[in-house]
Amino acid sequence: MSYPVQRVTLITLGVRNLTKARRFYEALGWRPAEATQAVVFFRMPGMALGLFGLKDLAEDQGRPEVPLGTGAITLAQNFATEADVDAAFAAALAAGAEPVKPPARTFWGGYSGYWADLDGHVWEVARNPFWPLAEDGTLALPDGTVLP
Repeated sequence: MSYPVQRVTLITLGVRNLTKARRFYEALGWRPAEATQAVVFFRMPGMALGLFGLKDLAEDQGRPEVPLGTGAITLAQNFATEADVDAAFAAALAAGAEPVKPPARTFWGGYSGYWADLDGHVWEVARNPFWPLAEDGTLALPDGTVLP
């Protein structure tokens, strides 16, 4: 394998209450693939999302004295239609998310909105007309070719 490898295989979110965070994502329709007392993993095409208790995450990083919080990052889900974006936004709010910005047409020609989960992690839901999606929802090239 040559380096650098341009990919992300796991995103882990630090959460204050693992049980509540797990219930929130399950209310979105997500199903855990693996879970322990300290972490829950949701598998998806090409990667996984992990939820990790803040204290346990700091210890796993080898810096138990550091008070972890949320970082300046936005996670995003792209959808094929504006109606799908609206439905995803509504589902997040119904699950207990905080609305950040309701879906609307954007200056760049897309359609997007933002919500925050129980720990303040911000998610964007969007339709980007310049990024076609494969049938499983992963990004494809402009000609429709599915990325490896």
